Amino acid sequence: MHALGLTTGGPLDPEAFRWTNRLLGNSASATAIEVSFGGLELEAQVDTHFCVCGADMDLSVDNQAKPLWASHAINAGSTIKLGYSSGACRSYLGVHGGFEVKPMFGSTSTVVRESLGGLSGNKLTAGDLLPCEVYRDPRRFYLPPEAQPHYSHDVTLRVIPGYQQRYFTRYQQQRFFGHSYTVSDRCDRMGYRLEGPAISCEIEGILSEGICLGAVQIPADGQPIVLMNDRQTIGGYPKIGSALSLDLARLAQLMPGSTVHFAPITPHAAHNALHLAEYRFRYQTVAETRQ
Repeated sequence: MHALGLTTGGPLDPEAFRWTNRLLGNSASATAIEVSFGGLELEAQVDTHFCVCGADMDLSVDNQAKPLWASHAINAGSTIKLGYSSGACRSYLGVHGGFEVKPMFGSTSTVVRESLGGLSGNKLTAGDLLPCEVYRDPRRFYLPPEAQPHYSHDVTLRVIPGYQQRYFTRYQQQRFFGHSYTVSDRCDRMGYRLEGPAISCEIEGILSEGICLGAVQIPADGQPIVLMNDRQTIGGYPKIGSALSLDLARLAQLMPGSTVHFAPITPHAAHNALHLAEYRFRYQTVAETRQ
């Protein structure tokens, strides 16, 4: 899709998104809602099951508190409410079978900048209807607390060096990996802008080239930008490396003012980390309740 100028899109925190679907018995790519910062209210039109995973947002059904990281039955006419998060910033709300949204370019993800996907190429608004299937089952599933991700205000991003690293002197590389950075209030689904010690590069710009997920750009002001799912597909700023995709999920949960550190990692170690994370997800046992 990048060859067509289409960006990656999809959930900024794939881990929480995948747990939402797994606890509902869905396929890993079933359509769900990404809720940033909270404040969502939905009214069920059918009997079904739903689940919310991610940032700590107060969840209730008809004003009755419900836990996150667990599937719940809901009846037609009932109301789901999500409060505002004071810690991490993104949660995922899914239903059994996923929301029924017409795919575009093989995906139901919404990319607002391009007005593509989702219901109308835009964020959800009052009155939108998200169709889903009827589902009734006495079984409920939840992820035990000890297995749930821990979100903090201090994250280390493991960075795989790129071919342009050679244009950053050893001193500049040590400066980049040896200091902490603060998440700017100018962060969104396109990229996380960071503030801290400026990094300089021996080249001021390059011919525009394809940009991968997690690329760490160093613009003229020397302040790193970690590119996220809705990034542009090409760019001309030098890149010191690319953040490991596993760590981007933690970055996407950071509020402005949070702290980011960088640590180098080899491609071999990165592959091992990805395989280990996948193994842990697949073989993590979920608990079952019946109501």
